[in-house]
Amino acid sequence: MHQLTPMRRCIMLLLSTLVIAGCSSSAGSGASADPFEPAASAAMEDRAADAGSGPGEDTSGAGPASGEGNAAPIEQRIIKTGEVSVEVANVSAAVGSVRAFVLELGGYVGGSQAGSGDEGATLTLRIPASRFDEALERLRALDGEVVVEATRESDVTRQLIDLGARIANLEASEVSYRVLLERAERIDDVLAVQSRLDAVRGEIEQLEAQLQEIEGDADLSTLTVSLIPIAEPIAAVTETWDPGVQLDGALASLVGIGHGLLNALIWFGIVWLPVLLVLALLVLLALRGFLEVRRRLPIPAARDVPPA
Repeated sequence: MHQLTPMRRCIMLLLSTLVIAGCSSSAGSGASADPFEPAASAAMEDRAADAGSGPGEDTSGAGPASGEGNAAPIEQRIIKTGEVSVEVANVSAAVGSVRAFVLELGGYVGGSQAGSGDEGATLTLRIPASRFDEALERLRALDGEVVVEATRESDVTRQLIDLGARIANLEASEVSYRVLLERAERIDDVLAVQSRLDAVRGEIEQLEAQLQEIEGDADLSTLTVSLIPIAEPIAAVTETWDPGVQLDGALASLVGIGHGLLNALIWFGIVWLPVLLVLALLVLLALRGFLEVRRRLPIPAARDVPPA
């Protein structure tokens, strides 16, 4: 049998560990399948411990309180969303006002949908999270009435911390794989390490994309605004009513009916009356001929009947 070199043994041990880690990763979704992540985390903790305690310092009596005092405060990140519906007298003017104050607050209109005329409009606003409440106040100050207002807040601080920790562990694993890749001599070993290195790099890029998306939603809040036209009140409808127009319309309808009757009489006198007269004449002639024929027929003589 061929003797295995130390590098060959290291690569085989690595591949065996990968297989075992891949089989055990299905047991829990939160466990990492990368064998270098625990080692990287332990190395990071050791470096942090070395940096926190200098030579000659006694850290045996350090308690949790001292660790909390040295830890940097965690910035809370919250994603804010909301929907507001406002009834306004002039939709076009309200749309212009909303676009103007959104630019003043440092945001922008992510999307808009407006109907023709004065049918209403819907705008999606992207506003800095620190000025979300100010945007709500500006919407309430519009020339109209707020009929619907709903806001939601989602704390994503823990999610961002977890993503950052996972990215750090994967980056440490990536460094370890690159060291092994430089030491590998056989083509099979190079391909195996390179495959795992590419997988780790893909996971890092995917987590970084998620991290950027969540941070973007936390930095810019989303506010959906619906502008609804106010229904015309009774006074406005009364002002638009004109009796003269209604009278003209009624007279026009009466004239139209008279025209229809006159047209019917003209058609009856010119077309239907001669036709009916001809038909009546033919009926009379047929009836007279029938009576004349019947009159000329001989009457049968009565036979003598002997007396009883």
